[in-house]
Amino acid sequence: MPRALTLNRTVVPAPDRERFMTRARALRTHFQSRGCQYWVFEDADLPGAYIEFAEAADAPTLQAAHASLTLESLELGGDIRPNMYREVAL
Repeated sequence: MPRALTLNRTVVPAPDRERFMTRARALRTHFQSRGCQYWVFEDADLPGAYIEFAEAADAPTLQAAHASLTLESLELGGDIRPNMYREVAL
């Protein structure tokens, strides 16, 4: 099975960025504990504009990680939309 990836784009106002980073650290722990990776990138030209990625070796692993997100993790400021992309063989 090909690798799978989800992404979420968000712009976080300056007063909310520390809360966003707390949420991002919690999501990283969540995804890593389920065999996935999680990254956050910030736009170099627009502070507070982030893209979050979650990635797994296969779609079922990533789907399970998303499905197991708890209400507590969502209360930290939303969640990653589970629009899934699958690796394309070239």
